[in-house]
Amino acid sequence: MKLNRNRIKYILIIAMLIDHIAWAFVPTFSVLGQILHFIGRLTGPSMAVLLAEGFQYTKDRKKYAVRLFIFALISWPAFSLFESGKWPELGQGVIYSLFIAYMVIWMWDSLKIHKALKIMLVVLGCMLSMIGDWACFAVLWAFFSYIYREDPKSKWTAFSIVAAIEVFLSMGMSAISPNGNPLRSLFQIGVFMVPFLLIFVYNGEKGSKAAIHKWFFYIFYPLHLVALYLIKAFLLPALIK
Repeated sequence: MKLNRNRIKYILIIAMLIDHIAWAFVPTFSVLGQILHFIGRLTGPSMAVLLAEGFQYTKDRKKYAVRLFIFALISWPAFSLFESGKWPELGQGVIYSLFIAYMVIWMWDSLKIHKALKIMLVVLGCMLSMIGDWACFAVLWAFFSYIYREDPKSKWTAFSIVAAIEVFLSMGMSAISPNGNPLRSLFQIGVFMVPFLLIFVYNGEKGSKAAIHKWFFYIFYPLHLVALYLIKAFLLPALIK
């Protein structure tokens, strides 16, 4: 039985939670850490693909953009605390990257300018996304999913090329880091699960229009980051004492 978009999103939220628990408490190079992060690779890329679909069908593009922008701001301190224990810092969470991706798609779809200028704006969007989680990869996954929305073969080919670049760069960075080992980032190959999930499990239907399905991810994202930070920074040290 295939699942609608709401149910797919809850799977992605669970995968994200698993991934973030691993970042907080499990050594990355351990077998368990690799498995948990492998599962977590589902969320960011899938959300980018679903964002392109959401753009296509939304009735109010401006309201959608404002919602992404507001929750990107709300999530900023939560993501910063989770990542480094400090705020403010420049780094942004995945909602910021999705906001940039959304604006890139909107620009491409609506601006009546030369294509070369549009490509330059896509590059600019990728540059602006570099401070966000998943960075330019989220932008490109969303962008190609939108422009190839009527051509599934090209859509998933482009997705896979971007995914291969992401895996190669991640493993390369792991290799050249102090005491580096490219296998430390082996879990990144989990991004290749995304086409299987969205082709063979997702039925293309939205599901219930209840408000909980619309807002849950936006609310859960910053809350779970703060909760994991508090557990790691305060609860666990108190228990250990």
